[in-house]
Amino acid sequence: MEMSPQKPEILAPAGDQSAFFAALAAGADAVYLGLKSFSARMEAQNFSLSQLARLVSFARDRGVGVYVAMNSLLKPDDLSSALRLVEKLSTLVKPQALIFADPGMALVARQAGFEGELHLSTLANVSHPAGLAFGQKFLGASRIILPRELSIDEIKLCAAACPPGLSLEVFVHGALCYAVSGRCYWSSLMGGKSGLRGRCVQPCRRLYAAGKTTGRFFSCMDLCLDVLVKTLAAIPQVRAWKIEGRKKGPHFVYNAVAAYRMLRDCGTDPDAKRDALNLLANSLGRPSTHYGFLPQRTFVPLDPQSPMTSGLLCGTTEQKGQKGISIKNSVPLFSGDLLRIGSEDSKSHCIVKVRSKVAKSKGLVLNPKSCAEVAKDSPVYLLDRRDPAIMAAIRKLESQAEHMPPAEVKPSNLEPLLPRPLNPKPAPRTMAVFREKGFLADKKQGITPAFWLSGPLLDALPQSLVARAWWWTPPVIWPDDEAKWSLLLKKAVQKGAKNFVLNAPWHKALLPDSGAICWAGPFCNIANPLAIAALSNAGFAGAIISPELPGKDVLCLPGLSCLPLGIVTKGPFPLCISRIKEPSLKTGLYITSPKKERAWISQYDRNYWIFSDQPLSLEKEIPLLKKAGFSLFVQLNEPWPDNLEQARTTRANWNLKLL
Repeated sequence: MEMSPQKPEILAPAGDQSAFFAALAAGADAVYLGLKSFSARMEAQNFSLSQLARLVSFARDRGVGVYVAMNSLLKPDDLSSALRLVEKLSTLVKPQALIFADPGMALVARQAGFEGELHLSTLANVSHPAGLAFGQKFLGASRIILPRELSIDEIKLCAAACPPGLSLEVFVHGALCYAVSGRCYWSSLMGGKSGLRGRCVQPCRRLYAAGKTTGRFFSCMDLCLDVLVKTLAAIPQVRAWKIEGRKKGPHFVYNAVAAYRMLRDCGTDPDAKRDALNLLANSLGRPSTHYGFLPQRTFVPLDPQSPMTSGLLCGTTEQKGQKGISIKNSVPLFSGDLLRIGSEDSKSHCIVKVRSKVAKSKGLVLNPKSCAEVAKDSPVYLLDRRDPAIMAAIRKLESQAEHMPPAEVKPSNLEPLLPRPLNPKPAPRTMAVFREKGFLADKKQGITPAFWLSGPLLDALPQSLVARAWWWTPPVIWPDDEAKWSLLLKKAVQKGAKNFVLNAPWHKALLPDSGAICWAGPFCNIANPLAIAALSNAGFAGAIISPELPGKDVLCLPGLSCLPLGIVTKGPFPLCISRIKEPSLKTGLYITSPKKERAWISQYDRNYWIFSDQPLSLEKEIPLLKKAGFSLFVQLNEPWPDNLEQARTTRANWNLKLL
C-alpha cells in the first residue's frame, strides 16, 4: 500500500488466522506472518500455502499488504525445500514482500522468480548506517528492519544514510530479547534448539543465581514507544512501525494496531492519546518500557525480582474446601479467554481456558485434574482474551473471506543452482584469536595469529605482527560507533594489516578499498552454499561457518562451497551478545541456572558477552574436518574468570539434529 512520506504503515503480526483478521479489523496497513517452515517464529501456528493464498488475496482487495517471513538460518539441505516454497509463493500467493535474514535466501528468491520486495530482517543485524547501502547493493534489499536497541538519534543516523530506493522499518511495540537480534546462540548451544531457526526455548526468561541473589537477570520487559512514535513520523525513510507478536492472540494484535493507528492519525488529540494508551495498557503484554529510544533517558528493561510474565494480572487462587482451587478474578472473563495460573517459570503453573463468561469477582473453580499442583495465592494472568466485540469483527471478516476461491498448490521440482565448488582446497592452518598483546606467535609454531581489533593493540604490536595477523571486528557495531571502527580499520591498513575477519557482512563497507583479504566471521551465521555464494559476490575470500551446525551439515559444506571455509574448533563461544547488563551483576562473576549451567559476563567496548563455562572443543573431529575440506581451524582465547573452574568442554550440536 502506497503511503505518504509522513505516514508510515502500521505493520501488524499474525501467528494464526484469528490474529490476521484482528489486524485487518483494527486497520493495519500491512501484516507480516510466517509459513509452516523457515520462519523465525516456528512456535506460532503459522500458515499453509493454500490458506495464505486466500488471505493475501482477501487483504489485497482491501489495500492491505502481506509480508511473508522466511527469516530463519538455512542449513545445506534446506535449500531445495526453500526454493520450491518461494516458487509456490511467487506463483500462488504473490505476497508484497519476503522478509529474510540468511544471505542465501536472497539468491533463493532470485532463482525462484520472486518479484516482490525483499526486506532484510533484524536478525541480519544491520546495525550501523554504512551497512544499509551494502545490504541493498549485494542482497537486493528494498527495506531494512533496524535493531530494537537503537535510539531515536541512531535511527536518524541510519535514515540519513539511506540510499534511494531503500526504506527502514522500526519496532514500536512488543517483546524484547536480552540479546541483540541475530547474536544469540543461548538456546542452541544449551539444547540444540536454535533461535536463528525459530525454535528458541527462551533461556533468558529463567531464574538465575548470582552469589546469594536469585533473579530473572536477563528477562526483559516489553517495548512500548506509545506517544514517542510521533518522533518517528518526522523521518520519511522510516516507512513502517512494526508491532512484534506473532505468538500473540487476536486481542493483543487488535489493541496494539488500533492504538498505534490512533497515535499516528490523531496524535495531537488528547482524547485519542488517552484511548490509545488505554488500549496498550490492556493488550496483555509484559510490563513495558521505552528502553533506549530516548538517548537522554535510557532505561535498562530488567527487573530481576519481577515475575516478568506475559499477560494481565487478573486475580489470585484461593482454597474452596472440597471444591479445590478457585480463582478470585478482578476482571470479567469471557468464554475462550486463556489464563495462566502461576508465573511461567514456576513448576506448578498451568494454562486454563475459560469455558463460559464469568462476572468480575464471581470466581472460577478450576479442574482439579489439570491444576492439581497449583498452590493457594498463586497469581493468575490473563494471557489472551476473546472480547465479544473484537471476535464479532473477526467473524465478520472470516465470513467474507470464505467466499474467496480455494487455491490449488501444485508440486515443484525446482532445484537450486549452486556455484561451482572450490577445487582444490587451500592447505589447512590454525588461527588463534586473542584480545591481549601477550601473544607473539612464532611462525615455526604453524599458528596464524589473530586479534580482536582495538586501538591499544594496534599501537602496542610491532608492525611486522600487525601485517601478519588477522584482525577481527566485533559482532555488533552501533551507529554512533561507526566512525570509530572506520578509523580503526583505516589505521590497521595504514600500519600494514592485510587480513580481516568481519563479523557482519556489512562491516566491509567500513574497510578502506585497499585490496585487503576479508573473511566472514562466525557471527555472520553462514550455514549453506548459497549464503557463501552471496559473500563471494560481495568480495569475501572465505567464511568461518556458524557454530550452530550439526556435524552432518558441517562435513558436507566444503564440498558445496565456492570459497575456502573455516570453523571454530576450540574455546569459549558466547551464548549471546547484548547491549545491556542488569546493574547488580558484576562482570567476571559467574551466574548459575536452575540446571546448574554456569556462565559469566564480560564487557568489550559497549557490548556485553555472556560466556558458558563449557568451551567448545571439536579438536577430535579435526581429521574429519580436514578430510571434508576445511582449511581454517579457529581457536578462541578469552580471559577466564579467576573464580570459575572449567566444568567440561562441549561439542555443541555436533551429534544433534539442529531444530
